[in-house]
Amino acid sequence: MAERDRELRESDVDPDPIVEAMKWIDEAQRAGVPDWDSMVVATADRNGSPSARFVLLRGVDGRGFRFYSNYDSAKGRDLAENPRAALVLHWSEVGRQLRVTGSVTRLTSEESIDYWRNRPLESRLSAWASRQSEPVADRAALEAAVESVREQHADDDDVPLPPFWGGYLVAPDEIELWQHREDRLHDRLRYRRSASGWTMERLQP
Repeated sequence: MAERDRELRESDVDPDPIVEAMKWIDEAQRAGVPDWDSMVVATADRNGSPSARFVLLRGVDGRGFRFYSNYDSAKGRDLAENPRAALVLHWSEVGRQLRVTGSVTRLTSEESIDYWRNRPLESRLSAWASRQSEPVADRAALEAAVESVREQHADDDDVPLPPFWGGYLVAPDEIELWQHREDRLHDRLRYRRSASGWTMERLQP
């Protein structure tokens, strides 16, 4: 396991925070952090009422951070009204947090299909059956809905991507690296995007 209490210096990090974030994610994986890809996604509706939940990080590239969901879910409705989100990945085993804030757009259908095809069959059936975030009478009703979808697609070679399901891309305009230090004097480096590129500053803990 990687050391929890280590110095985070400006001279040691990449000037591009997405590159540095990818390094941190890779280090969390290599350190054996369980659920390294579990992250909080916080959204707000048009009135500013906040909501947060854990989802799985499903990719990072130069454009930003990706996750997938039902477009009609509570988070999907929030993002349709207010297309911004905040993300937090917390790896207590290595004493790190990664915080991201940015604008959100839907991924292309081609990108969503590529991910969808790699999901287990049962997960695809459940995605079709579930009206995510809507009330349901009981567990039996939900399981019956899954079986109904299974019967509908019994002859299909591949269960197709639902029109109400797909990926989101969070394009960051702010990224913070948080490193645990003893006596509460944690290291915090915040990057902000401007017209000329990324700038970095140190924050007090």
